[in-house]
Amino acid sequence: MAFERSIVSQRRQWTLMLLMLVVAGRALCIRIPDRISEKATDPPANQLLKTAVFALGSFWRSEAVFGCLNGVVRTTVGYAGGSKTNPEYRSLGDHAESVQVEYDPRLITFRQLLDVFWSSHDSRQVFGQGPDVGNQYRSIIFTNGTEESRLAAASKEREQTKSKISIVTTQIQPLEAFYPAEPEHQKFELKRNPFLLQLIGNLPEEELERSSLAAKLNGYAAELCPVRIQKQIDAKINDIIKKGWPILREV
Repeated sequence: MAFERSIVSQRRQWTLMLLMLVVAGRALCIRIPDRISEKATDPPANQLLKTAVFALGSFWRSEAVFGCLNGVVRTTVGYAGGSKTNPEYRSLGDHAESVQVEYDPRLITFRQLLDVFWSSHDSRQVFGQGPDVGNQYRSIIFTNGTEESRLAAASKEREQTKSKISIVTTQIQPLEAFYPAEPEHQKFELKRNPFLLQLIGNLPEEELERSSLAAKLNGYAAELCPVRIQKQIDAKINDIIKKGWPILREV
């Protein structure tokens, strides 16, 4: 299975490289605007959204994990779980790197977000994830209200029953405050791929941070989208290249 994923990953990387070469070769026939507003694809103002906050290691990867889910409208990385006021990346205090997920409860539930949380990190590692070791990488489910606390506790119990050899270290605590991280940390995986940034019209920073499309492409760039969505985005990009119009509006 790991070998198959590696092959798929290599093919996708080669595909993106090929697409970049094609774009360069068609420079005379492709229209590339300096930027284009994504307001047309923003969710309706009257759409009732809910917010969930999780800490599961480096927030660069965490944001990408949730961004591709159907029903997730936008994602923001930041700091939570500590007492320091206005923390910064180089001065976190006792906060944890976290991701704020704004979602449409008609399309995805808090319980489903919890399932993604558990499957996307090692909840049994103490204060760290893989090579990232430290208090800022600890595992936390932040809750808003009694019902979320109940669901979080029940999900933790289920996770613990999967193996009694080690203890699930995830903390469950009420959300006191969430501090958005500095702009350079938002949509980090997407920003590492200039080709994808060009495809959505070179959005300015403030629009990129709140963009639903950017949230999905951030997961796509990190290859963390569900397989069906990864293939769907691949197809969209191929279609754009064929038409010579490099603006991706939705996926």
